[in-house]
Amino acid sequence: MRLPLALLALALAAACSIDTTAPARAAERFHAAVAARKDEAACAMLARRTAEKLPDPGETCPQALQALELGPGGRVTGVEVWGDEAQVRMAGDTVFLHRYSYGWRVKAAGCEPRGDLPYDCEVED
Repeated sequence: MRLPLALLALALAAACSIDTTAPARAAERFHAAVAARKDEAACAMLARRTAEKLPDPGETCPQALQALELGPGGRVTGVEVWGDEAQVRMAGDTVFLHRYSYGWRVKAAGCEPRGDLPYDCEVED
C-alpha cells in the first residue's frame, strides 16, 4: 500500500515543478520585439514551420509581421504547459509555443478564442 502512495506523491511533486516561466518569457520577448518593430528578431522567435508559412510569395517574414499589425501582448495572465507544448494567455493575446532543444518558439500568435472551436490566429503553422 505504501508504494502506490509514494509513487502518487512523487508524480504530484513532478507535476508541480513544471516550468511556466520560460514559455511566458518567450511570449513576452516575442511581443516586445513586434512592438519595437524588431521584426527580424520576432521572426527568429517563431517555430521554423510558422516562419516559413507566414509570408505570402515574394514577401519576407518581417514584412508579413509588419503587415499583420499584431496588438500588444500585455501582461501574462496564465500559462499552461503540456509536455513540449504551451499556451500563454496575455492581456492582449494568446500565444502557443513549442519547446525545442534550443528553447521555446512561437507556433501561433494573435489568437482569439472562438468558444468550442479552435482559436483563430493571425500567425500559425
